[in-house]
Amino acid sequence: MSRLDIKKDLLLGTAGSATQIDGGDFGHTWNLWYSAGKIRDGSDPAVAAGHWERWRSDAMLMARMGIQTCRMSIEWARVEPSEGCFDEYAIDHLKEELMLLNGLGIRPLITLHHFTNPVWFEVCGGWDEPKNIVYFLRYVERMVRRLGHLCDDYITINEPNVYALNGCRDGIWPPGKKSMQSAMRTMSVMASAHIRAYRLIHRIRSEMGLRGTRVGVALHMRAFAPKNKANPAHCAAAALSERLFQTQLAEAVTLGKFAPPLRDYSRSRPGRYCDFHGLNYYTRSTVTGLKDGVRLYSARSDLGWEIYPQGLVECAQKLMRICSLPIYVTENGVCDNNDAFRCRFIFDHLAAISRSNLPFERYYHWSFLDNFEWLEGCSARFGLVEVDFATMERRVKKSGRFYSELIKQREVTQELYDEFLAMESYHH
Repeated sequence: MSRLDIKKDLLLGTAGSATQIDGGDFGHTWNLWYSAGKIRDGSDPAVAAGHWERWRSDAMLMARMGIQTCRMSIEWARVEPSEGCFDEYAIDHLKEELMLLNGLGIRPLITLHHFTNPVWFEVCGGWDEPKNIVYFLRYVERMVRRLGHLCDDYITINEPNVYALNGCRDGIWPPGKKSMQSAMRTMSVMASAHIRAYRLIHRIRSEMGLRGTRVGVALHMRAFAPKNKANPAHCAAAALSERLFQTQLAEAVTLGKFAPPLRDYSRSRPGRYCDFHGLNYYTRSTVTGLKDGVRLYSARSDLGWEIYPQGLVECAQKLMRICSLPIYVTENGVCDNNDAFRCRFIFDHLAAISRSNLPFERYYHWSFLDNFEWLEGCSARFGLVEVDFATMERRVKKSGRFYSELIKQREVTQELYDEFLAMESYHH
């Protein structure tokens, strides 16, 4: 076996997002996308995993598993269902959930925007309009003033690059546009909104007499590699793809350095606008041109994504070259519908972290529950906990038991290896 000792100060947690687990039939863009028949398996995000009603039992299950920190998100459309009108009942619900998590010893990390917009915001032009940043800042201010005493850690925006490219370049996500110009403007607006929200969150919590504030962005990053290292065209395409997809955005949100085609709408001076690197990592792209590719004969998930654990460290190294900050792995997980190799996936990625000398402080496994996985609906299973979507019954999977033991023991012993890992292997 390969021994694994978890880094001493690495917090082990789980991640999720409101749209993907809460449920609720109200005015947000993914409910509209479902109504237009654009979810592949017909799953309804208004149902999702029913967490909004089951938050207490879900939190208690998390505590029994020993989860140390929980990344959660707020559904903007739920707390501000119409422009300027906030639902105080919904905010109080979130307050109760945060109080319970804190009481159970589970440290919350709040994501303020995770892909989904209120319909009223989209009608105003959404993230394609720089003037709409003020709407986001008003929402951020309300959330931090109401919840800031219960949470020190914030992600302003999740994966601006994925949102912009899927929603505005390729048109496969809301708002369904197909314009590279719109995608680059949207990415710019989101990056600019982050910078202003970063300053706002720090100011508000300081006014509240609160310390220890940490704010960042969750960046989706991939390991980009040429299919043939001896082919100059492949090498050039890999370098360009990486820069356009993630490097320029990382420089913008972290240091306020906007390079074309990105544009700064925040009117800020270059500085430091993140307190940690938030890294969402899933896969490697093998490149011949400007489209994604998957390496031949590689280990793959049930969605066909290559499993390449060392890429997590490679991406973290690139972030550290931009700015030296603590690293939070804010998402890392695998679509494994039969829970056949998720233990192996967790082991391999945590082993890559543990072998590195980088300042990893947190690891959030995606995800705690099986959930509504965007276009895939509920057919793509990422959870440590199985959800029966007919009854909403929860069942801890083998991988969930393994993760729980890892948290408790902080190492993989021979006994743990034999029980959970010895029989697991990846698809090829």
